[in-house]
Amino acid sequence: MTRLDEATWRALEAAHEQRVDAWTGPVLDRARRREKHPVEDFLFTYYSHRPGRLRRWSPGPGVVLEGREPDQHWEAVPDGELPGGAVLGGVPPKVDARARWVVALSAAVASRPPRFGCSGLHEWAMVYRQDPAEVRHAQLPLRLGAAGTAAVVEELPLTCTHFDAFRFFTPEAVPRNSAQLDRDGRLDHEQGGCLHANMDLYAHAAALWPWVASDLVADCFELARRVRVLDMRASPYDVSGLGLSAIAVETVDGRRDYAEQQRAFAAEAAVLRERLVAAARRLPAA
Repeated sequence: MTRLDEATWRALEAAHEQRVDAWTGPVLDRARRREKHPVEDFLFTYYSHRPGRLRRWSPGPGVVLEGREPDQHWEAVPDGELPGGAVLGGVPPKVDARARWVVALSAAVASRPPRFGCSGLHEWAMVYRQDPAEVRHAQLPLRLGAAGTAAVVEELPLTCTHFDAFRFFTPEAVPRNSAQLDRDGRLDHEQGGCLHANMDLYAHAAALWPWVASDLVADCFELARRVRVLDMRASPYDVSGLGLSAIAVETVDGRRDYAEQQRAFAAEAAVLRERLVAAARRLPAA
């Protein structure tokens, strides 16, 4: 059991809050103005970990915070002559089950080579021959128009391996994918080159918080945030109004550029995935 005096852990807490505020401040400002940003808001609308929760700090299990009051997850630690404090209790069954699943999924991802040939076409498949009124990010025009977008989907292969992207494909795009994915088959298909699989590291870490330390959750968020930028730059949307340049995956050079960035993100994600598995395996029993 590690102990942190109150001055030390308060400083760590403040540093975490300052780091997170740089990301969440603009999101909250836009929410107050009822404005939407399809890149930066995504991690808070698609995933369930809200800005206020991301801001809350935890050192993870096995750390006594001197002077901290017990609450929902934190248990009082009476310690004789030493200053009292609180420590995280054991994880509830739902969190324990999620931790076991995260370990299993991570092992499956690590067991197969990453793939870098999808060209980010999942976003294109989500708008393929779709009614304009139903387009997910209707505030952004399609860079090649509806016909040009459809032509790209019909010319290039769809090789998506991530169910949570595949489930948003239009009905016309679904049969074009190289595999028909379902929720139960995630361990059979997910692989480390996939942008969404690597963004999901944030979702997994957040689901295990506060038993996974906040620095790991924040590191996963920071990666997911940068991955989402690539995701939208390679999408069929015109993102120039957001200050972003498009990666034209309909061209050979664009596909090469996308794959190079995929590789770099996959390498970063592999390190975070190992840290997340180690943290999940250390979760204390209830």
